[in-house]
Amino acid sequence: MTKLIHLTAKIPEDLAGKRLDQALAILFQDHSRARLQEWIRSGEVQLNYQAVSQRQRVKGGEHIEIKASFKPQENSTAEDIPLQIIYEDVQLLVLNKPPGLVVHPGAGNREHTILNALLHHDPGLKVVPRAGIVHRLDKDTSGVMIIARSPEVHTFLVAQLQARNIKREYQAIVSGVMTAGGSVDQPIGRHPRKRTQMAVQDHGKAAVTHFRIIKKYRSHTHIRLQLETGRTHQIRVHMAWLKYPLVGDPVYAGRAHLPRGASQPLINMLQTFPRQALHACAITLQHPHTGEMLTCEAPLPEDMQKLLEALDKDATDSR
Repeated sequence: MTKLIHLTAKIPEDLAGKRLDQALAILFQDHSRARLQEWIRSGEVQLNYQAVSQRQRVKGGEHIEIKASFKPQENSTAEDIPLQIIYEDVQLLVLNKPPGLVVHPGAGNREHTILNALLHHDPGLKVVPRAGIVHRLDKDTSGVMIIARSPEVHTFLVAQLQARNIKREYQAIVSGVMTAGGSVDQPIGRHPRKRTQMAVQDHGKAAVTHFRIIKKYRSHTHIRLQLETGRTHQIRVHMAWLKYPLVGDPVYAGRAHLPRGASQPLINMLQTFPRQALHACAITLQHPHTGEMLTCEAPLPEDMQKLLEALDKDATDSR
């Protein structure tokens, strides 16, 4: 099936001097440069309402318009996997992702992903880049995700995300007792030796995380976080860098942190918590059709609720 798409954008000033195809590859990251170059060659791209060549340099501030056909890849299958839908209309849907479910097919995870579930829920997503997925959550992170239902809405939401106009909030349970909230402004890049891990790196990409305390326990803290950027493993890396790693994080936390004199049930829970205690609890965005602000929230999952109850009981029993 072929889908007609209509994309518009304004060339940012910081892209001045780049070739048109290079600028488009930055602006429309859901489409390969080869596809964008083909659209330029076929006259389906206009700069200030005129046909152009891919080698033309942009100055910044120009109006870009793409009217082209898009044929989606057919290599992902629909699977009847239940989805918890928080919000849905003709433009987008917002879902509450459970922990343990991979978002996008990859090596070792070709099936049973959020993408496969989305294709079953709405077969029309076959013509949308990444089946409408705008941003990802780690496999073992739960919570709110936005899904676009057309290529145009997908482009709009990705641009909003890149412009930091989408507010993403999380809740986490960390080891250690924080004294106050704050912000972490530290670049993140690939770990120099452990290539599957990320780390704070001087030459990494800019990454900013804000956090505040919800409640302190004897040896742990329940916090709420807000992302300015969306780097891989950002919250997990930043909290570990602060020496307050997430409970249950198999990569960045190390040995479980245990309160002195804790009960055996709490010790067992902390030592065997099956994932990083991280949940995307809320997201706020401008609706692509109405222009109004839309906030969607997902309640804390049962495993994190039970952990907080156990920490509460430990704090009460120790008095």
